[in-house]
Amino acid sequence: MPVLPILTGSSTPMLRMKTKRVPKISKDIQKLIRDMELTVKAADGLGLAAPQVNQSVRICLARLHGKMTPLINPDILWKSPEKDISEEGCLSLPDLYVNVPRSLSIVLKYQNAKGEEQERRLTDMEARIVQHEVDHLDGVLIVDYK
Repeated sequence: MPVLPILTGSSTPMLRMKTKRVPKISKDIQKLIRDMELTVKAADGLGLAAPQVNQSVRICLARLHGKMTPLINPDILWKSPEKDISEEGCLSLPDLYVNVPRSLSIVLKYQNAKGEEQERRLTDMEARIVQHEVDHLDGVLIVDYK
């Protein structure tokens, strides 16, 4: 299980593509998740999206309750109207920090690594991390908030 190279640069085509939903959780998908977990840990990140490791699938990882959690086919069902503006960095845009407005709480629907449907309400930093990673799955980068 290798640490994968992380794509960088705001004009990198893969980072600007809208990802495809995962139809079923295969052994290849499970391997990708394990490799992404090693990669984000090695990079000391709070999250990682599949396009950042050159995969156009709707998978990301986010640190939730202190644990790196795989989110497969995540959809944000609701965003609170209350927002907070805070500085964000990105593993794909090293040494760049942008003030990004994000909803303070969200309701997220996704599948876990076993394919089970999950729904969670997230607040504060966890909501921010997930919104950042879901942006990646939609081809949106923090520079788009400048």
